[in-house]
Amino acid sequence: MSNASNPTDLNIERTATAVLVLGDGSVFHGFGVGIEGETTGEVCFNTSMTGYQESLTDPSFAGQLITFTFPHVGNVGFNDEDIETSGTAANGLIIRAEITDEANWRATGHLDAWLQSRSLIGISGVDTRRLTHIVRKTGAPNGVIAHSKDGKFDLDDLKMKAAAWPGLEGMDLAKVVSCTEAYDWTESNWDIKEGYGNQTNPRRHIVAIDYGIKRNILRCFAELDCRLTVVPATASFEEITNLKPDGIFLANGPGDPAATGTYAVPVIRACVESGIPTFGICLGHQMLALALGADTMKMHQGHRGANQPVKDLTTGKVEITSQNHGFVVVRDSLPDGVTETHKSLFDGVVEGLSVDGKPVFSVQYHPEASPGPQDSHYLFQRFIDLVDKHA
Repeated sequence: MSNASNPTDLNIERTATAVLVLGDGSVFHGFGVGIEGETTGEVCFNTSMTGYQESLTDPSFAGQLITFTFPHVGNVGFNDEDIETSGTAANGLIIRAEITDEANWRATGHLDAWLQSRSLIGISGVDTRRLTHIVRKTGAPNGVIAHSKDGKFDLDDLKMKAAAWPGLEGMDLAKVVSCTEAYDWTESNWDIKEGYGNQTNPRRHIVAIDYGIKRNILRCFAELDCRLTVVPATASFEEITNLKPDGIFLANGPGDPAATGTYAVPVIRACVESGIPTFGICLGHQMLALALGADTMKMHQGHRGANQPVKDLTTGKVEITSQNHGFVVVRDSLPDGVTETHKSLFDGVVEGLSVDGKPVFSVQYHPEASPGPQDSHYLFQRFIDLVDKHA
């Protein structure tokens, strides 16, 4: 149906310069931001109140159109420091209010100019509350954002494109966002006076498998005196062990873990069996579960935001976490010898696991935050303690 006759639609066809069309035929009219063109993906919503630039550059959002529920997206402009990758990330964005002029001391320009520089397409003026309600009620739909300054759109064609998009289930995106060659990383955490630091005296060597890694994860390791080598998602176990790592990190990333797992799971299984301390986050957590014999499944709407409560079952403490995932480990499929260590206090899903008798564990959420709270930074130290213990 067209929303032009719906009183909840914020715009009308004759003034619109962009439309969002969902797979069921629903149309939201609005105003284009970023470049002109079309972009297709899964429509999700993110409840973070800050960090839109980090979210838009998070590779875990590949294949998705992000609906920001916070209304003031763009008011802090952009800068060249708050990005998580220079490569592929979110497919597009959906926002409520028009982007305003930047008003932050760290800003180096207007958000719309930055979107254009990254060839991103977005739409403003959308009733994001109504759209979020649709996602919560029916699950994450496919969608197309079309931006044209002349306001002319072939809605029938856009509806067909939205309906025909295959969806994230069964889609391997790690290869799309991963690096293609190994590289070293030395940049450490940001300081308000000095900016980012540089690790010059590492005491441990961590090999990170890049399924869509965020830069702030690497910075957290560098801050803890680690030398980092990042390898592609398709790296073999031999290529990894030839680097003589003290620990192995399984990165975050987008897409269906079962699809990515066809090449990654055997490598991860070999990592676990080797006895080398191994730590996974997000997609890395899901694929570790697959390597251990568990199953994963697509969630109804996913967890995306920086306000997600999780209980650490090993300590009894509750932490507020930053999350971005649409798949989850099936609790009933966890085999003997694998212990659930963290649990969501929103919906009870598995948020962490460990392998009995082995230096191996993982979490579903993002302890590096960026954006989000730093309650979970302790997990990096927990991993480093395992590395030192098994050195």
